[in-house]
Amino acid sequence: MRLDAYLSRCTPLSRKEARRAIMAGRVEVAGEPVKKAAEPVPQEAQVTLDGQAVTLPGHVYLMLNKPAGILSATTDAVQPVVNDLLPDDLATRLHPVGRLDLDTTGLLLMTSDGAWSHRITSPRHHIPKTYRVTLAEPLSADARQQLEKGVHLRNDDQSTRPALVELVSERIIDLTITEGRYHQVKRMLAAVGNHVEALHRHRIGTLELDVTLAAGDFRHLTEAEIQSLTGG
Repeated sequence: MRLDAYLSRCTPLSRKEARRAIMAGRVEVAGEPVKKAAEPVPQEAQVTLDGQAVTLPGHVYLMLNKPAGILSATTDAVQPVVNDLLPDDLATRLHPVGRLDLDTTGLLLMTSDGAWSHRITSPRHHIPKTYRVTLAEPLSADARQQLEKGVHLRNDDQSTRPALVELVSERIIDLTITEGRYHQVKRMLAAVGNHVEALHRHRIGTLELDVTLAAGDFRHLTEAEIQSLTGG
C-alpha cells in the first residue's frame, strides 16, 4: 500500500493532507524519514507521524444485499459498482468477496481481509452457495437428476460438482453449488434445457442474507458469522 493511502486510513488526514505531511518530512517508516507519497509500506513496518506511531484499523466484514444493475467490483469507468453503495471511509478499504453477475441480486460479502476473502472463494474449500432461481419452465425430474449428478457445461472440460436442488414452487428452485465457475447457475440450467429468468443468492455456507436488509443496504457481520465461514 502507498504511504499516502496508509496514512489516510490510519489518521483523520485526507490523501492530499497525507501527501503534504510526507513531503514536509513529518513521516517515518521503519525509523527512516520518507518523503515520497508513493513509497510502499512494507508489511509490519512501523509508521510514525510527528513521532507518534500510527496503525491500520482492524479488518471490516460486511454482508450486503446487492441490487441488480450493480457490478461486483471496486471501480468501473462506466457501470455503478458495489463500493458505491458504501460510505467513503469503507468504500476505499473494502473489496467484494467473489462476485455476482450484473443482474444477480442478494448476498455479497465485503471485506478488507484478503486472507479471509481468499479462503471463502478458493475452489479447494468448496463452500456451498445457495441461489433462489426463477425458471422459464418447470424443472423436469430428469433435469433435476442431471443437476444433482453434475452436468457438462459448454467450453468446460469437467462436469460440475453435484448440486443440491430444492423445489420451492413450480418454476422456482433453491440451487446449492460448491463451485464458482463463470455464470455457473445460468449455464447449468441451460445445459438441462431451461432458462434462468431471475437469480438471487441468499446463503453462503450457513450464513443467510439478513431479511431486514433492503436492496443496497449492508450490515457488519458478527464475530460468530465471520468465524462460521472459515471454520476459524
